[in-house]
Amino acid sequence: MKYYLILEDKNPLSRFPKWAATHKHPFGKIIPSQRSSELFGSISEEAREYFFRLQGKRRAEHEYWVYDTTSISSYSKCLNQVRYGVNKDHEHLPQINLAMLFGEESNLPFYYRKLAGNISDVKTVKNLLADIDFLGFDKVKLVMDRGFYSEANINDLYKNHLKFLIATKVSLKLVQNVLNSKRDDMRTWTNYSQKYDLYASSSTINWDYSQDRPYKGDKLQAQRRIYLHLYFNSERAVEDEKNLHNLLCTLQAELESGMAKPEHVKLYDKYFEVKTTPVKGAKAIARQDVIDEAKKNYGYFAMLSNEIKDPIEALEIYRNKDLAEKAFGNLKERLNFSRTAVSSDQSLDGKLFVEFIALIFLSYIKKKMQEKDLFKKYTMQELFDEFDVIECFEQPGQELRLGEITKRQAELYHLNSRKFITI
Repeated sequence: MKYYLILEDKNPLSRFPKWAATHKHPFGKIIPSQRSSELFGSISEEAREYFFRLQGKRRAEHEYWVYDTTSISSYSKCLNQVRYGVNKDHEHLPQINLAMLFGEESNLPFYYRKLAGNISDVKTVKNLLADIDFLGFDKVKLVMDRGFYSEANINDLYKNHLKFLIATKVSLKLVQNVLNSKRDDMRTWTNYSQKYDLYASSSTINWDYSQDRPYKGDKLQAQRRIYLHLYFNSERAVEDEKNLHNLLCTLQAELESGMAKPEHVKLYDKYFEVKTTPVKGAKAIARQDVIDEAKKNYGYFAMLSNEIKDPIEALEIYRNKDLAEKAFGNLKERLNFSRTAVSSDQSLDGKLFVEFIALIFLSYIKKKMQEKDLFKKYTMQELFDEFDVIECFEQPGQELRLGEITKRQAELYHLNSRKFITI
């Protein structure tokens, strides 16, 4: 089933019998839809947890683990965790959420958890830490975007002795305190990175750590060292300012034309003062001080880490986080899992596990293609098609015999000395 999902782009499992009739695969038999459902239902929670433990142990101890979530829409009303929430594909459908961990260097996913569709990112970290402890993962280092930031989550990361790199809002008081002291010299030559065409600076600050201790009936309070990394990107500043100007033009036109929209009331009040005269009608006057305050932080972004001291090293690790977005794209598009097409939670859990195994292989193949610079010559589908024309012959009592392999196919096989199955 995994081979089918990978090789047959976006095809539903109902077409497996047709594919199996023309392809050799390890099971060697057709798997009809009913049998697929039985297989999904046979995969137990204990078996999945055992798999996660083994996968976690194979990750490099020194690498960071990228943690991210995505939403998967559903038409089914029979699944327990289907809820309306913030849909990351901007679809007006109920959903389940999916959280995953990826090795930042290996580029491979090795853990996932299904969540209710109305759970926000920031609320998932506490259970992630509990799962990490339950599965026995050691020396954990996490990379997260700013959707996971909260004081409670940072305190929990410290409490569990985990290393982390997390993006955060520039508007936070602890960020503003440092940024205000650095604005004048932030854009100096010593802070410039030619590789990334931005300015970067780091400061060591104190984190006000707190921990409730129910067994003692008190709260532990202390200070922990943390590194604040600040960045300024001039292109990003220009883009942010352009977007603000477009928004202001739209708001002003709506106000002065009498076509104000209820959903924009807070923005009208924030950026404009409206004066009305019998002759000229409504006139929207911009609150320049508010606009200037908004522009002040354009182009800046920030990250926090309790381990990484160098801002460029932190940036390089964080930018690898996009592997999660690309993997989620593969899961939804190539593996055809943008919608849940099952009617029971048991079937959903089993199918999700099979999709996850397929995603590991896809991620591995993608990494190999990048390492060997193959994307200059092939898309992933074109690479699969190159091998899909190889024939095999079966005769009773005889070993499987392969047809002729072209020079190009042989070269592609030799580019990867390890068999894919070893992952």
